[in-house]
Amino acid sequence: MITATPRPAPLRELPAHEFSAGAPAPSRVPVVRPARAEDAAELAALSRPFVRSGALRERPASVYADHAADFLVMAEPGGTLEGCVGLRVHPADPAEGRGPAGVLYNFCVAGHRQGRGVGAGLMRAVLAVARAKSLGALFTATTGGGDLFLRYGFAPTAVRTAPPAWAGSLDPRRNARILARSL
Repeated sequence: MITATPRPAPLRELPAHEFSAGAPAPSRVPVVRPARAEDAAELAALSRPFVRSGALRERPASVYADHAADFLVMAEPGGTLEGCVGLRVHPADPAEGRGPAGVLYNFCVAGHRQGRGVGAGLMRAVLAVARAKSLGALFTATTGGGDLFLRYGFAPTAVRTAPPAWAGSLDPRRNARILARSL
């Protein structure tokens, strides 16, 4: 007997209008796509204002290059990144009664694109990827209000419900709020 393990199809580049209302002209349609190692410098630059504000941890470009596979980006046709979100998958832990879960991190949108559907488009895309990976839950930590997360079904939760490796990496001095969403 031959058996095969099902695998989700790779994420293809998707026009942003598939994720947001009010589609721009087709020639200027941003796409959501997986990040590439060569996006590392631009991911670091996109994140820098959020690092300065204290909303994100600082990560050197080399970390973005090493973990590019974690990221989805929204990019203009010319290649300029308008936003990004990382999704780190944590395996199931049957001993703890936990299924596979994901952690969203480094979610940011360029200042000039905030309020224009970039964050919502990235959120819908990352939720689709999480479902395709059969994750049972998503977690994130925010030092802000977390309005976008709340609009997409995340709710405050106790840190003990999160993947232990991630929960242990949180800096208590940041006073971040933990949010979770079942899939």
